[in-house]
Amino acid sequence: MNRFRFALLLFAAASVCPVLGQNKGKLFIIGGGERSLDMVQRMVQESGLDKGGYAVVLPMSSGEPDSAVIYTKKQFTALGMHNIYGVFCTKAQANDPAKVDSIAGAKLIYISGGDQSRFMDAVAGSEVEKAIHKAYKNGAMVGGTSAGAAVMSAIMITGNSRKNPEYSSTFNTIEADNIETRPGLGMLKKAIVDQHFVKRSRHNRLISAVIDYPAMKGIGIDESTAILVKGKDAEVVGVSQVLVYSNAKRSKKYGKSGKLGVKGLRLDIYLPGDHFKVE
Repeated sequence: MNRFRFALLLFAAASVCPVLGQNKGKLFIIGGGERSLDMVQRMVQESGLDKGGYAVVLPMSSGEPDSAVIYTKKQFTALGMHNIYGVFCTKAQANDPAKVDSIAGAKLIYISGGDQSRFMDAVAGSEVEKAIHKAYKNGAMVGGTSAGAAVMSAIMITGNSRKNPEYSSTFNTIEADNIETRPGLGMLKKAIVDQHFVKRSRHNRLISAVIDYPAMKGIGIDESTAILVKGKDAEVVGVSQVLVYSNAKRSKKYGKSGKLGVKGLRLDIYLPGDHFKVE
């Protein structure tokens, strides 16, 4: 075989073989609010659930997990999907082999809204967390809404303000050492997700996060809106907008009187049907 033909064969193999270790799955990250049947249908189609297999709903974020499962199943049932099962676990149950196997074998894994810290308290470092990543790597879709969107980040916004402990839907200032974060699931390695974004005007807290973590993009997803992530590409799905903050120049933060400053911060606003890079 001459060198030219050998090079062509290598090129052809590289074009059809997946990159070693590359995830085959997709993410469907919803910013909270009402989910239209069109959005649920998109999840069904993109996950291949309409072709077979089953979905699991993980309601550990919710203070009312049974209700979260019932409501989620109702929307899928309206589209003829009856293969939807709730899998709830406490921290003590997060290594249960039956629950782990159910999650690892699912075609769609859906994480409910509620409190993202409550979810991570239950699954962090567990076999359930590993099963979510295993399913995603093997081609499953991992979706979630509100708190289920926040957990997608490696660096997760908890929603708490260190300097103003009383809960508010947004931050009043952009200050140093104010935003509280903790490790999330890490489905997105280079982006921090915030939810209910335009509706609740959460700009200040996401800007604070991007200043604190300049290598990360900040993705603010509005209600009734989602991003469908395939590899490094994200498509906006739904009815509203997705705002993406990025520290284009990776400028270092600076401060004065406790207030944060940064130069070179970029904002892009995307509409349904638009695409952008998550990494």
